[in-house]
Amino acid sequence: MLKKLSQFTLALIGLTVLFSSCKKTYDSIQVVDGKKIEDYIKANNLTVTPDSLKTGYYYQILNPGTGTALYATSDSVLYNVSVKGLENGTVYWASANGNFGTLAGYTNALVPVDNTVFSTIGVTALRDVILRLKPGGSARILLPSYLAYGKNGNASIPSNENIDLTVTTAPEKSQIALDDRIINDIIKKNNLTMIKDPSRVYYSISTPGTGTDKISLSSTLIANYTLRFADGTVSQTNVDGTFSFTLGSLGVKGWGDVIPGKLTKGGKIRLLIPSDRGYGPLGIVPTLPRNAVLDFDIEIVSVTN
Repeated sequence: MLKKLSQFTLALIGLTVLFSSCKKTYDSIQVVDGKKIEDYIKANNLTVTPDSLKTGYYYQILNPGTGTALYATSDSVLYNVSVKGLENGTVYWASANGNFGTLAGYTNALVPVDNTVFSTIGVTALRDVILRLKPGGSARILLPSYLAYGKNGNASIPSNENIDLTVTTAPEKSQIALDDRIINDIIKKNNLTMIKDPSRVYYSISTPGTGTDKISLSSTLIANYTLRFADGTVSQTNVDGTFSFTLGSLGVKGWGDVIPGKLTKGGKIRLLIPSDRGYGPLGIVPTLPRNAVLDFDIEIVSVTN
């Protein structure tokens, strides 16, 4: 009996050893991501710095910016980000034609138009790197997937995608100053002649109109319009005479700032509207970016008081 038991025990041990030797081991995602990023750095001869806490990201200061001091956590910072795949170079989203804005110690916005966020540590990486910049500076952050969109990915971003992120801070520390620069860049680029309203909306009237009804904020208007962003991209257009609204209740306050008293039926105007007189820091998901300057061509089709 003891002999049989001993043989059975030896056989069991043998099977255990056999299965153990056949079992495949897998590297953790941290190891896999780290190897890919290190290989990318070497292949592209990059000079990067690992983060001090060794969470797994690397950064490269592309332009330190200008000014007398680095951002303090209580300073306002306006910034743009671009997110692309590290290996494939695909740009997944960018805060073009708008920007993020907050206190430098709370730069937690890594949010594309669908409001999906990076991991907490990925957000921390953005904040830590921004605090190393001066106004007008830029940096590159290489984020492993587990600090970015993880195993689930997001929309067009694949699972376990390592991210190459670029962050650029604006020279200005106020949104008003940044908007005004953007508007003046549009004017210069397109050789426009514009008047600056006290509301900070710039306008140019090509036709004041021939109607007799005066326009007020309580007027119901039908208008044709085309909306462009700062880079000239057309965002919206409605030129079939179907857009009807009460001027004072329109979401874009810049229309009501300028149109009353300046146009009547048939009038045509171009408006360059700073973001706070447009859709502000929230924008409208998914079509209108945060803090976007708006460029409108408008024709007043009818006026009802």
